Amino acid sequence: MLSGKVALITGAGLGIGRATALAMARSGASVVVNDIDGAAAQAVVTAIRDEGGQATAVAAAIGQDGSAEACVAAAVDTFGRLDSLFACAGVLRDSVLWKTEDDAFDLVVGTHLRGSFQCGRAAARQFRAQGGGGSLILTASPAGQQGNFGQGAYAAAKAGIVGMMRSWALELARDGVGVNAIVPTALTRMTATIPALAPHVAALERGEPLPRALREKGIGPPQDVAPLVVFLASDAARGITGQALGIGGDRLSLWTHPAEQDIRLAPDGWTAASIAASLDQRPMAWQPVGVPLDFD
Repeated sequence: MLSGKVALITGAGLGIGRATALAMARSGASVVVNDIDGAAAQAVVTAIRDEGGQATAVAAAIGQDGSAEACVAAAVDTFGRLDSLFACAGVLRDSVLWKTEDDAFDLVVGTHLRGSFQCGRAAARQFRAQGGGGSLILTASPAGQQGNFGQGAYAAAKAGIVGMMRSWALELARDGVGVNAIVPTALTRMTATIPALAPHVAALERGEPLPRALREKGIGPPQDVAPLVVFLASDAARGITGQALGIGGDRLSLWTHPAEQDIRLAPDGWTAASIAASLDQRPMAWQPVGVPLDFD
């Protein structure tokens, strides 16, 4: 499905990034494997080469100046071009608002949001220079769509990524570049820090099968996420852009874009009293907040 194409995957040393790097290589792509941990990145490269694929490693911290450009340069220098970017690098520093320190906030936002921006920019410049289109695949999260307790920085970064995705889809349409975000739900080292998911991560590491009910709720191993990325990087996905697609376990979904749900008009504008009276007469359908964490 990806024969002759070159893919760059950030944060590919473990978890979803690693599973996707292997899947893309098995689909025929040459893969640039990035991770902050050079040994982890090289291990993925070795696994790809052992299966007859082509790959190269780039050890770099995404979100730091020059890292995105180094990854794109590795693709061009090693394989001659770049066809897709999967921006998957991420980090968690969960804490409630009043306990969150500046350095933790900056690390999370810098890695996810700034890192996705820098990688998207570097890839877009290469796509436009070489012509022929391309695919930008960003990584969002249910936390960014719905909010999650203790994840203000992470949710803000992931919501920002979806906002950038929609803008970039418009900006790059004339260049034939598809820009989409995936909203994955998988059992990884990062999700092991979430109490509701920790037992399932441990069970998966023990080699135990996951309950069917859990998979139907969208929870599975990282390998379940990879097919959507492979599809979006392929020619079969041409014309799909500006979308947020959920994937995990047995579930594939499309997330809606924000839209006004309840519109009311007041001649000559509103006052605080008239707003209160309107809501007293007919309450709005207030939206739920928070990622559902009942997986049992």
